[in-house]
Amino acid sequence: MAKDEKKLKQLQRRRLRAGRLLLKGVAQAEVARRVGVSRASVCEWNERLAQGGLDALRRGPRGRPTGLDARMRGELSQALKAGAMASGYATELWTLGRVARLIEQRFGLKYSVSQVWRILSAMGWSCQRPSGRARERNERAIGQWKHKRWPVLKKTPAPRGASSSSSTNRD
Repeated sequence: MAKDEKKLKQLQRRRLRAGRLLLKGVAQAEVARRVGVSRASVCEWNERLAQGGLDALRRGPRGRPTGLDARMRGELSQALKAGAMASGYATELWTLGRVARLIEQRFGLKYSVSQVWRILSAMGWSCQRPSGRARERNERAIGQWKHKRWPVLKKTPAPRGASSSSSTNRD
């Protein structure tokens, strides 16, 4: 079972538990405490319960579904892993706009960048910043410079015990 499906079933169980408590006459505030949700959620569920019974609480989440099924999400994930250059871009940087265009080209679904962000987050992807290092960077030469040249250039403090020219010193 997919992670999203598990979460949906868990939320449905929570709604049904709250509905049963409400039917037994438990106060909304107490139901919210027991189930671990806000009082506003319990108030909404109570209205749905009054209109359609427990079946009204069984219904899935409201709102627009993403439209990407598990197969499409898997294909999108593979395309992202292949890299942006494999999709025709000049650099390997994936932006939300680029991902939105990829989704539209592959699946014919058009999303705003904020919705693309939600989809990627639900898939377990996160924002990554590329390191600002040059490809030509020579780690060996940098290491040698740090260990040999830098100590020669670095100023060292005067030895202790030497007199100070400061007027605040008592000598």
